[in-house]
Amino acid sequence: MSIAVAMITVDTTDPIPLATWWSEQIGGHIVAENEGYFVVVAPRGTGPALAFQKVDDPTPGKNRMHLDLTTEDLAAEVARLLAAGATKVADREMPGFAWVTLADPDGNQFCVSGAHPAPDA
Repeated sequence: MSIAVAMITVDTTDPIPLATWWSEQIGGHIVAENEGYFVVVAPRGTGPALAFQKVDDPTPGKNRMHLDLTTEDLAAEVARLLAAGATKVADREMPGFAWVTLADPDGNQFCVSGAHPAPDA
């Protein structure tokens, strides 16, 4: 038996603007709006879809699960995301690896890093 990640769903009070923002950031496109209740964004290439589900009261506080995104040019991508409406939470670093924690327009945190270090052999 096996399972695969098909979709990552985010609760929000206003799904369409948040789905639109994310579709622009990942180069995807909205494939279903479901009258603004459940909006699905298909990624560019492979990977799970992102969905944005309308709820009256999203869970308060820091999200317990977040997206980890990678890019070839960390500084340029962070600058682009900030210009698009993300906010910087913190610069992070460990030996040989750096990443930036950001928040989307709804305050959902996510991380962006350069290439991940190779796992220990």
